[in-house]
Amino acid sequence: MPIEVSNIAQLGSLEFLARQIVEGFITGLHKSPFHGFSVEFAEHRLYNAGEPTKNIDWKLYARTEKLFVKRYEEETNLRCQIVIDKSSSMHFPVRNKLDFNHLNKLWFSVYSGAALIEMMRRQRDAVGLTTFDEDIILHTPAKLSRVHSNMIYSELDKLMLPYEKNIKTKTNTVQCLHKIAEMTHKRSLVIIFSDMLDNLDSYHELFAALEHLRYNKHEVILFHVFDSLLEQKLEFENRPHRFVDLETGETLKLNPIEIKERYEEIMTAKKDELLRHCYQYQIDYVEADINKAYDQVLTSYLIKRKKI
Repeated sequence: MPIEVSNIAQLGSLEFLARQIVEGFITGLHKSPFHGFSVEFAEHRLYNAGEPTKNIDWKLYARTEKLFVKRYEEETNLRCQIVIDKSSSMHFPVRNKLDFNHLNKLWFSVYSGAALIEMMRRQRDAVGLTTFDEDIILHTPAKLSRVHSNMIYSELDKLMLPYEKNIKTKTNTVQCLHKIAEMTHKRSLVIIFSDMLDNLDSYHELFAALEHLRYNKHEVILFHVFDSLLEQKLEFENRPHRFVDLETGETLKLNPIEIKERYEEIMTAKKDELLRHCYQYQIDYVEADINKAYDQVLTSYLIKRKKI
């Protein structure tokens, strides 16, 4: 049943939905090859009488005249950076109401990312969030604290707004991936959600950006988010249509049946090219078809990853 986007908070939030997916399923699904990260400061809590005084923050006491203890993050198996493309093209297909059975690409990415964050949190893995379009919009370093994960869920909630046709943002995936490679803690798991629609004429620069991530010792998982029926196969009614580029506003009028065969050949070739390059550089490529339930896509991939 369609749901007003503005009412998502009343339904229990992204965190609640993420827990629904993860509950009883996630524990121990992946084994991290990265161990032994140093303990880092996470947050403060009130000092309890009788505790050791070595972790009291005396500088904070000088300002507040209250005793607070520094809490530190425990050692974590893994640092994970969730990366979400939030450009205008990710709002395809344009929907004004949230229907869990018919998500657009951005909402699909947000729900999938939220479930992965919940998975990582339960496994004591540090998680960060990056969003981008033409440039990096948000980049939070990977941390383990509850306060930090709550902040990330809050930022994901902000991405659940409907498409505004007066606000058009293009994508610069190449530039942003190069920045992410340098901004993210070395030897992290970088999980990217994007439709990969820019640089379609030539993937050369995109491949260089993905290689940069691998060169910096990051493990990379690419969730290629697309609508297989509309974007890959051009499955529209046999009549003239007016197509609008969500990022530029440019329009094109045509009957899709006239170009369907050639279009499908091109899009299949591009997807296969991307898949081959990911295989060559040991990047996990995941077909994230939004016509399937996002939890189904995640589940099938995580089961495969566990076997690996």
